[in-house]
Amino acid sequence: MKRASPTRQRLAALGLLGAPLLTYPLLSLPGGELLGVPASYWYLFGVWAGLIGLAAWVAERQG
Repeated sequence: MKRASPTRQRLAALGLLGAPLLTYPLLSLPGGELLGVPASYWYLFGVWAGLIGLAAWVAERQG
């Protein structure tokens, strides 16, 4: 059986990390507002942008 590349394994692990971060229990935790925007929106888009940034970093890394 052929083994997956380390980059592919890291991206899969990143997806498995991101799934629970974007589910309802964690999305409901932030309360209040920041700069007039609900904190849950900041959390949602912050996690989303962080996952995209990490995926880009892992995919572009040489080695």
